[in-house]
Amino acid sequence: MIVNAQQDQVPLYATTIPNSKPGPNEEKAEVTNGILRYSKISIPTYTLFLPANPSPKKAAVIIFPGGGYSITASQHEGIDVAKVFNEMGIAAILIKYRVPSDVTMLDKTIGPLQDAQQAILLARENASKWGIDPAKIGIVGFSAGGHLASSLGTHYSNALVTNTNNTSLRPDFMILGYPVISFQDSICHMGSRNNLIGKTPTKTQIDYYSNELQVTKETPPTFLVHATDDGGVKVENSIRFYQALVANKIKTEMHLYQSGGHGFGLNNKTTKDNWMERCKNWLMANGWL
Repeated sequence: MIVNAQQDQVPLYATTIPNSKPGPNEEKAEVTNGILRYSKISIPTYTLFLPANPSPKKAAVIIFPGGGYSITASQHEGIDVAKVFNEMGIAAILIKYRVPSDVTMLDKTIGPLQDAQQAILLARENASKWGIDPAKIGIVGFSAGGHLASSLGTHYSNALVTNTNNTSLRPDFMILGYPVISFQDSICHMGSRNNLIGKTPTKTQIDYYSNELQVTKETPPTFLVHATDDGGVKVENSIRFYQALVANKIKTEMHLYQSGGHGFGLNNKTTKDNWMERCKNWLMANGWL
């Protein structure tokens, strides 16, 4: 199993990074309060975590850590999560996606989503090499990474990257932890919205990235987990997404804890319940594990 994320980061794009302005690489990695944070990311990468004992189902997940579209919290919402999926026999691909920036991007509003689309394209086109089933590739996202994941799950038909082989960009399932879903004023995480689409967005931009409004009957099955007392990203984000999924008859399961706050990663310390066990059961029930 690959465990050294820094050493084994591979460029997400083999050649030119799309929608990118030339300039110095100012990326920084630091540990703050025990959290590994990457900031000023302009060169996206992926890190491959292959299980020692792959499940016969050969599923894989692509992981998008959170960080308000300003950093990526790549340890407790990335590396640690990848290892748990590996223990289940599921391959994991951890993405260090670009953070929106007018300095490094021509159009910052689409940069992260381009990287998410490239990630699933890469996974599908390397499925045989990596020993995974191209029809069992899911995505995992936390907080703003959950917004990115749900954006991929609801906007996959609009390709923002070169896709010569017309490979499907649709995830087969989504796992969203305390996700930013909506950009509507009443419930949005304003920091994520400001960073992605600016402080004076149009209604069209707000609605486009309010992913509860973008759910269709083709949206992937989804597992949601959130704490009711989340002071960072309101629990209504998950609730509204769940309601939209139910209205469109999409297979979905949601677990809401009475407490836990925001950013608990794998371990909600306020309860003995392990949400990843609930997630594992959901994966098994749907034939991905």
